[in-house]
Amino acid sequence: MDLRKGFVEEVKGIIENSRVKAIRAVDHIRVKMSWELGRKIVEEEQQGMGRAEYGMYLIKKLSEQLKIEYGAGFSKRQLENSRKFYKEYPIAQTVSAQLTWSHYLICLGIENQAKRQFYETETIKNSWSVRQLERQVNSQFYERLLLNNDPESVLSVARSEKQPIDAKEIIKDPMVLEFLGLKPESTYYEKDLESRIISHLQEFLLELGNGFAFMSRQKRIHLDGDDFFIDLVLYNRLLQCFVIIEIKTSKITHQDIGQLQMYVNYHDRYEKKDHEHPTIGILLCADKNDTVVKISLPENNQTIVASKYQLYLPTEQQLLEVVRGIE
Repeated sequence: MDLRKGFVEEVKGIIENSRVKAIRAVDHIRVKMSWELGRKIVEEEQQGMGRAEYGMYLIKKLSEQLKIEYGAGFSKRQLENSRKFYKEYPIAQTVSAQLTWSHYLICLGIENQAKRQFYETETIKNSWSVRQLERQVNSQFYERLLLNNDPESVLSVARSEKQPIDAKEIIKDPMVLEFLGLKPESTYYEKDLESRIISHLQEFLLELGNGFAFMSRQKRIHLDGDDFFIDLVLYNRLLQCFVIIEIKTSKITHQDIGQLQMYVNYHDRYEKKDHEHPTIGILLCADKNDTVVKISLPENNQTIVASKYQLYLPTEQQLLEVVRGIE
């Protein structure tokens, strides 16, 4: 006798859900343990009048004793992380059950409070894995948003305290597309870049920002006998609008901006519903002249964004230059 159709899959679903919950429970217990360890270490340090040399001695001796019974997981470095964790989050209620210890280790490496809060909020809101969080930090997600926005605006959008009203509040410039695997010095065509983006669509949408969904590729529009093809059409649920992306592997010209404006106008006039906001156009380009972009667009433009892309993660020096530029 055969089992009922779907019965085995339902049972597998119960097992998988239980496994996920078990892993999350263990992660949360690990975070709570680290916080409690940090609290005890800080309290014991205070008994030593807060002297730095006593703190170093305390962690070193404690690690030596714990490793004998519990193994390498209680190294001096791990205990120092627990101590820093408690000092940065002295109120237990501010520790989120949605972040793992590995998430917190990445956040602890961020000294700027606003920046750290931004990454914590974005990780929880978007369910970023540890790898995704690390990649966003390394690619200067926060700094790139700040280039066109003030810190409070960026945090307000991240906390969902306000809805973004301008494309620049969620679209970064430049965009970092190192996950495409294209070498900067290589020769490639726009269709090659487009194909790589489709192959790495999840990573590309993550790099774009919050709320993006893929709709179509090489969308054909027919205008009085002439055919045009839009590289990518997305939708953003936060902005509630279509997002048109045109890819240029060279320095953009005013003609490129005009072409994109035509695609934006088409969607506003023939595709957009009454309740939706105006279509946004993004020119994803290898290089741009900001003055040409500015002069080619109306002064009150909020719908066309020219964003450079780079095929590599930024170096430490580039990161420092960006940070200095927004301080």
